Order: sequence, then C-alpha cells, then structure tokens
Amino acid sequence: MALSRIWSAFIIVAIVVAGIKCFFFGQSDIFNWMVIGKADDAANPLKLDGIIQTCWVSVELCLKLIGILALFMGLMSIAEKAGGIRLLSRIVGPFFSKLFPDIPKGHPSMGHMIMNFSANLLGLDNAATPFGLKAMESLQELNPNKDTASNAQIMFLCLHAAGLSLIPVSVIAIRASQNASNPTDVFIPCLIVTFVGTMAAMLIVSFKQKINLLQPVVIGWILGLSAIIASLVLYIRSLDATGIQSFSGLLSNGLILFIFFVIVLGALYKKIDVFDAFIDGAKDGFKTAINIIPYLVGMLVAISLLRTSGTFDVVINGIKNIFVYLGTDTRFVEGLPTALIRPLSGGAARGMMVSTMETYGADSFASRLSGIFQGASDTTFYVVAVYFGSVQIKNTRYAIGSMLLADLVGVCTAIGICYLFFG
Repeated sequence: MALSRIWSAFIIVAIVVAGIKCFFFGQSDIFNWMVIGKADDAANPLKLDGIIQTCWVSVELCLKLIGILALFMGLMSIAEKAGGIRLLSRIVGPFFSKLFPDIPKGHPSMGHMIMNFSANLLGLDNAATPFGLKAMESLQELNPNKDTASNAQIMFLCLHAAGLSLIPVSVIAIRASQNASNPTDVFIPCLIVTFVGTMAAMLIVSFKQKINLLQPVVIGWILGLSAIIASLVLYIRSLDATGIQSFSGLLSNGLILFIFFVIVLGALYKKIDVFDAFIDGAKDGFKTAINIIPYLVGMLVAISLLRTSGTFDVVINGIKNIFVYLGTDTRFVEGLPTALIRPLSGGAARGMMVSTMETYGADSFASRLSGIFQGASDTTFYVVAVYFGSVQIKNTRYAIGSMLLADLVGVCTAIGICYLFFG
C-alpha cells in the first residue's frame, strides 16, 4: 500500500508542477517533452527521456539483465546442488540467526544473502542483483503471506539498499576523468558513510522488529567487520589512484573468477551433473528478468515524470532558500541533487554528479560531496521495484520508510563527514 501511495504521489505532483509551468510560466512544450522527449535529442531543452522512451529503456534494461541473471542463477543452482550454499549458511548462521530469527537454521537463503552482501561489498553490481533476487526467492518460500513482505525480507532489503561498499570505483574513475587533483580523496568518506548507513538500517529494522542486537555474536561480527574495513582503509591509503583502481579490479573480478572455479570444482567433486544444474538455474534467471518488467516500467516512468517536470529543481531551490534565510553555509546544497535523485535512479544520480563537477569543478566542496552521495547508498526505489516485484510482493509494510530513513542518516552523515574532511 505504501508503494502504491508513493507511486501515485510521484505522478500527481509531477503533473501538477508541469501544469503550473505550462499555464502560468509559459512553458507550453513541457508536456510534449515529458511524454515523447529523448535525452539525446538536440532540440530537447530538458535533455531527459520522456515516459515513452523510458518505457523502452526499462525493457532494454530487463533484457540486458537476462544474460547476467541466467549466468549467476545458473551458478547458484550448481552451488546449491553441490551443498555449497548450505555450507555458507552454516558459516554465517550464528550471526544471521540473530538478525533473521524467523529463518530456520541452515536454510539456503542465508547463503544467498551473504553472497549478495559480499558482491555489494566489492562493488559487483552485476553479481549482487542475481544473488539478491535468489535470496528474495528463498525468503519467499518461508513467507506465509505471499503478497506481503516478511520481516526477513524487509531486513534483507534494507541492509542491501544501504549499499555497504568498500571501494567506490566508479566515483573515483569519474573524478579522475574530470581531472580532480586527488580522485581518491572521497574513498574514506564513502566507506564511512556506507558503514554508518548500513548500521542505521540494521538498527531501524531491528527496533521495528524488536530484535536485540546487544548479543555477543552480533557485537563480535560487527567489531570484526569494522576491523577488516579499518585494515583495508590503512592499506588503500598507501596507494595512489592507479593503484586503487588496479587493486579493486584484482579483488573484485578475481573474486568472481574464484567463485566460478570453486563452485564448478566442488560440483565435480560431488559428482553433480554440472551443465544440467546450470541450465536449470539459468531458466529461473530468464523467468525472473521477465517478471520484473512491469514493476520496473511503472517505477521508472514515475521517476521520469518527476525529473522532466522540474520537481527536483523546485525542491532544491526551496531547500537552498531556507538555508540562505537561516544564514547557514549553503555549499552543501549544490551537492544535494545527487542525494535526492540517488534513491530513484543510479544512472540519473551519476549524471547529476558529473553535472555538479562540470559546473563547480571536480575539486569543489559540492563535487566531493556529490561523489560521496553517489558512492554511499543504493537506489532505494529501484531496489524495491525489482526485488519485491520479482516475488510479486504488493504490501511492502514499513520497508520503504525504513530505507528512506537510513538514506537520510547517510545523507546527514555524508554532509558532516564532507565538512570534516574538506572544510
């Protein structure tokens, strides 16, 4: 129900704002560009895709997902039949059993979730999505109300959307392409913000579900993860921009190949029919990609309307005027567009970050803050549409509210950290 109201609000607000611009400010062509506009059309003053083009983009995105989903779900099928997922579940079981008390001990969903979190941690978006969708499918098997999100699904999705990531490679690469004097200077702020956002998501959902986090196992895992992150920070601080990108590529891509190697080797040892197991999983990947098309089209069209109507500009100008009136520093406001659009569209947020760098300079406060926003969270509404849509969840309960609250914590932390690091 919450998603339905939010989606309706997006459309109504966008059309009202566009109507005001059309009938009171003389922008008579705004409706035209909102419907049939193309971002690459030189005559389009908005430089954004309208809803027709957005529908095509949504379907193309799902079609591109088919191959990735087929590959990784095929490998997951091999790992399941060989017992690898059960082994992973036993390893993380002591910690996850506290966060997910409704999941039976040794259930495969534990392994699927840890694979998703690991992929996110290393910035492997292409791998994280199939693992996450498989986790949602496993959790749906335990869900007594198939159209309503379970506690476990909400906890998983909120932690996933918090986007804990070690190295924001894409942000560093973009900053380098924009000739930043030190492209990697946002690395530590991004890492801190993603960690704080993840902890916030865990606390918010745990409070809502009455989960006690003050347990030795939970505290031990959190302290252990903190130590690993701190060690990585100390090592990466000794590297230059080229070294960081090289290390990241070796760590992330090398891990993908290592996972492939271990899964296939383990399956051969267990005498599994490897290729048949892969095909069975790949078929599920194809079905999943097709199932999410309606949800993705609906969400991206609503987001397109918000963007093309200029609603974001209205919000940003309103926020800036408030802080100008209060007499406070307003440098952070120039970076806010990335934070506001990040929960809606990763690609749009990336474009907003680049635009901020081109407008204010790659070494400006606003550009650094924009980079931290981009590297510090996931696309909340995209995640909701794809993940809940893949298992036909209609009632998301408090999931969206929890995600947005965690996003807000991340935004506030990012602003504070940016002032602390860059003045």
